[in-house]
Amino acid sequence: MRMKVCQQLLSRAFSHRGASCAFRTGSVTLDTGRWRCAPSALLCSSSAQDRKSHPSMLKHLSAKIRSTGPISVSEYMREVLTNPVAGYYVRKMMLGAEGDFITSPEISQVFGELLGVWMVSEWMAAGRPGRLQLVELGPGKGSLMADVLRVFGQLRSVVAGASVSVHLVEVSPVLSRVQAETLTGTGGQEASREPDPADPAYRRGETAAGVPVSWYRHLEDVPAGFSIVVAHEFFDALPVHKFQRTEKGWREVLVDLDPSDPGRLRLVLSPGPTLASSSLVQAGEGRSHVEVCPEGGAIVQLLARRIQQQGGAALIADYGHDGTKTDTFRGFKGHRLHDVLSDPGGADLTADVDFSFLRRMAGGGVACLGPVSQRVFLKNMGGDARMQVLLRNCSDPSSRKQLIRSYDLLTSPAHMGERFLFLCLLAPGRLTAPPTPTGLKLDRKSPAPLPVAGFSELRFS
Repeated sequence: MRMKVCQQLLSRAFSHRGASCAFRTGSVTLDTGRWRCAPSALLCSSSAQDRKSHPSMLKHLSAKIRSTGPISVSEYMREVLTNPVAGYYVRKMMLGAEGDFITSPEISQVFGELLGVWMVSEWMAAGRPGRLQLVELGPGKGSLMADVLRVFGQLRSVVAGASVSVHLVEVSPVLSRVQAETLTGTGGQEASREPDPADPAYRRGETAAGVPVSWYRHLEDVPAGFSIVVAHEFFDALPVHKFQRTEKGWREVLVDLDPSDPGRLRLVLSPGPTLASSSLVQAGEGRSHVEVCPEGGAIVQLLARRIQQQGGAALIADYGHDGTKTDTFRGFKGHRLHDVLSDPGGADLTADVDFSFLRRMAGGGVACLGPVSQRVFLKNMGGDARMQVLLRNCSDPSSRKQLIRSYDLLTSPAHMGERFLFLCLLAPGRLTAPPTPTGLKLDRKSPAPLPVAGFSELRFS
């Protein structure tokens, strides 16, 4: 029954405009990109050429290290990516063909459309609450949310009873303006006042369909209420601590100045245990090198509390592993792997997401499903069927070729299909079977728990 509902949502969402040959796909080189599966680009020192690019960040880091000693990789990532003056995410347009990496929503609109159907499906499974907050962490250019809202528009008769609003968590002023253009057609209204704890949104706008959109710097600032949260390529950019097993125990990997060249950075091991190495490495850890993201764990715990107390669901999609990988810290610049210590502030830094750690941090107060691969999730969501509809309505050979190529990028094991994983957090009662009617003698089995779209196979008859 539940799968039939999802089939009907897909059919209704894509039976009109979405079935035409008008589509958005991205153009990327197959062997490069932020999502590329490659060994770590950790090198021991930065180059003189790159040091000239962003001297303010390098000068800032050098002063910090001279003052306090070597810094953790986590602190290095935080400064390089989100420093309010010279941080990579704060001042640079990093997305798209002209940037340093490209994401799934930029490759094909099918990705965002299927996530939109997932969000409607989970809203329906929760009993169609009258207020629905669509929350996205790290919304990129706004393409994913635009595709989600298009699905909501095509299913307006289904969601007509809900008051829908969009809430975006974004630290980059550059990207928030781009998102506002994408979603509202304008730059939105930026708050000119000092931050107000009672109203922490720093930008507001409204879509053409009248859906209010608000921007926040922290998930904690998003208003309480039933929310469906999506975090696509968000957790990979959060700072990680790196630890190396030695004969004397776990030691933390730190960023230091090269004594032979004070303007040059290098990686070193802490001479003794640090607070992080003593508290973050799990007892019984079998790997020789470990990356731990405590900030990611804290965000998952916050999501879990919100879902447990207010209802809703969260879908986390990122490239990562299930507690098996070791050294994944790397940089990207111009769609190519880049030395993590070179040009700080001018290149993206990232590390694969440890989904086993996120599940552990979510705790027992919510239900967790996954991780499953992106290939499995999109196919379970009816991605193949959606592609068949698009191809049937597309007669242009070039457009058909691009459609096929883009979907292959998303689902092929050789590209993003197995590299990206999906994990969802659900309200504790979401997987509980509906109550059996009392007072009636029915010769049939008790109702089964409702399956979750994307994590159960969707069969089309």
